[in-house]
Amino acid sequence: MKLSGKTALVTGGGRGIGRGCALELARNGAEVVLNDRPGSPDLLVTAEEIRQLGRTCVPIEADVFDREGCEELVSRALGETGRIDILISNPALGRRAPFLEQDAADFERVVQGTLLSGFHVSQLVGRHMVNRGGRGKILFISSVHALSPYAQCAAYNAAKAGLNHLAATIAVELAPHRINVNTIEPGWIDTPGERIAFGEEYLLEQWQQLPWGRAGTPADIGRAAAFLVSDDADYITGAVLRVDGGFWFKDDR
Repeated sequence: MKLSGKTALVTGGGRGIGRGCALELARNGAEVVLNDRPGSPDLLVTAEEIRQLGRTCVPIEADVFDREGCEELVSRALGETGRIDILISNPALGRRAPFLEQDAADFERVVQGTLLSGFHVSQLVGRHMVNRGGRGKILFISSVHALSPYAQCAAYNAAKAGLNHLAATIAVELAPHRINVNTIEPGWIDTPGERIAFGEEYLLEQWQQLPWGRAGTPADIGRAAAFLVSDDADYITGAVLRVDGGFWFKDDR
């Protein structure tokens, strides 16, 4: 229960990695403000799972892909809980396409939803943390795409690379306020989105070839997140933790 007494805001928390983070933080004692997009079929289901763990959970629908939605989310979260001690910034959007055929509007939407949304929500929460006297934890969910130029992922690759550098810069500026800012780079994670995008048969075949013999799970990312937002990670800021089961070196074996 290392996070007992802490309130965490998790964006994109209805399913997948966001859900995995929210559940692990709750298992470690945190109360959770859970965000997902308006109309999400998953938000209330995950909120109830958190309550079953004995934690309080405030579900909030808000579109964090724009500034107005982020302002609404943070305002409502503070109105419900009075404080945010932990932010897990997890919004993202992927649109695969060859570079020469990439729709410009899709490219901008991916950058908006993956990079700019991370800026908006972290700035608003960071201001709250500083104004109340400092201390807090901000954790961005990035990707191994931040350093690997995977084909047909120009927008996502660029957005995640930008997110890594954004997080490092925020860490520099917020260090005097003792606000830890770190990043997790997941590898290939078994999420509903991946199964929809690629199909189960293809994924199982590919995952068996990974160095660890399986895909990562949202819980794998959640356990890493729970560590980085705990007091055990007090001396860690500006770091990037790759949680990928060896995905990074899979082509070097």
